[in-house]
Amino acid sequence: MDAHLRDLRYFVAVAEELSFTRAAERLFVSQPALSKQIRQLEEQLRVRLLHRDRRSVSLTAAGRALLPAACEMLLAWDGAQRAVSDAAASEASVVTVGMSTSIGRGLLADMRERFAERRPTWRIRFRQVNWDDPTAGLGEGDVDVAFVWLPIPRQDAFNVQVVAEEPRCVALRDDHRFAGREAIAFEELLDEPFIALPEEAGPLRDFWLALDERAGRPVRIGATVSNADETFAAIEDGSGVVLMASGNAAIYRRPGIVTVPVTGLSPSRLALAWRTGDHRTAVRDLLHTATG
Repeated sequence: MDAHLRDLRYFVAVAEELSFTRAAERLFVSQPALSKQIRQLEEQLRVRLLHRDRRSVSLTAAGRALLPAACEMLLAWDGAQRAVSDAAASEASVVTVGMSTSIGRGLLADMRERFAERRPTWRIRFRQVNWDDPTAGLGEGDVDVAFVWLPIPRQDAFNVQVVAEEPRCVALRDDHRFAGREAIAFEELLDEPFIALPEEAGPLRDFWLALDERAGRPVRIGATVSNADETFAAIEDGSGVVLMASGNAAIYRRPGIVTVPVTGLSPSRLALAWRTGDHRTAVRDLLHTATG
């Protein structure tokens, strides 16, 4: 049976990182899932590709032989995908923009209007992506450009342009003891159960849990959610509180839930992101709608 390109991509990531943990973060997958796929690849090829123990990972002779060929195949396939995507986009005259939350702030309306001025025969297609992909579809190549909250995993693999920088606030039930406050110091929230993004969100999950501002205090996870609807359902059922950008407070206003500014936290940053090697003129024109 032929090996799948996905399995080769997983193998290359482990071979380059020499760490299942770092490779899993790079691929936005869980470590058990990655280990399972590597084992299946080895079974298909009937060779052992990696030496692994609790402390280290190294390539076998078979693994060293496979690595350059696997890299070449993946590069060829990625090139073919880009060519197909370019041809399809050109034919359909569509640019796809990913996002994980409602954007508001007038950004989408301005983007549509300005893009239409530059390319009147084209249209923008918006795609909602769950938070288990913090790149909002960009990392998997499902979208051309994405609105993302920073930081994202492997951020250096993308170009980013910050479009909004805002203080963080906390969303909680209207019967919470802090609901009537004008502001809350973050240290007052340290013992509260927090609603968390999936672990696949990596540094973005840590940011919305404010791990850097906890001075080593562990966080209590009340629930893990994949999208905004799950987030507010978790607040409503009393699972915990959640940090959010102040600009999203009005967008997600709901009965029974209030938002209160939080002091002592760094601001949130909403950015437009695109792949570093993407030089298509349609994408460049779209980016100008947000940056120029």
